[in-house]
Amino acid sequence: MAQHDLQFQFKARYCKLGKLDASTKQLWFVIHGYGQLAEYFIRKFKILEDQNICVIAPEGLSHFYLEDVASRAQSGNNRVGASWMTKENRLMDIENYVEYLNSIYQKEAGSTISIPITILGFSQGAATVSRWISAGKINFQRLILWAGIFPPDIDFNTTQGILKDKETYMVYGKNDPFINDAPISEMKMLISQLGISPVTKVFEGKHDIDSQMLLTFV
Repeated sequence: MAQHDLQFQFKARYCKLGKLDASTKQLWFVIHGYGQLAEYFIRKFKILEDQNICVIAPEGLSHFYLEDVASRAQSGNNRVGASWMTKENRLMDIENYVEYLNSIYQKEAGSTISIPITILGFSQGAATVSRWISAGKINFQRLILWAGIFPPDIDFNTTQGILKDKETYMVYGKNDPFINDAPISEMKMLISQLGISPVTKVFEGKHDIDSQMLLTFV
């Protein structure tokens, strides 16, 4: 059996809070985690819209039912989530979502926007934004990895050069079950490899976006 690649046009959606005009103070791109949808994820950032901040939430290109067939038949729950990638055909998935994110950036921000841009990745989205910024085709001032860490497969030299003059933050909840000793140790190791000194912020909460913590970035 021979496997072949095919390139074709692909339509995808994203969500937006607020508007980009003379009154807009900041622009945020927020990248959701595994099993989430942009429509619901972006609601967690409503508090930023009230501060004249425009928020854009792309959505993972792969969709799936959150429960298997048997569970859905029993519960009637047909909820759908999205994912940025899995281990299957991962390099092509990464290439596709980086191109998709670049397209959204060019459409919304282009090369003329002058307001500060923040890139936030939540959970699985932290690895997604890390790979995105590592591609080096977007302009931004601040990176926030929320409840997630840098992936070990990024180009550390390239990423270090990109982040050397950027604000970088690591944010997580004190009671987040996914942020324990193991990922914290890995995070410290990856940060050391990057040669950067991000600011760490911890809030009283679990694996979620905290509104009051968001306001500290306004």
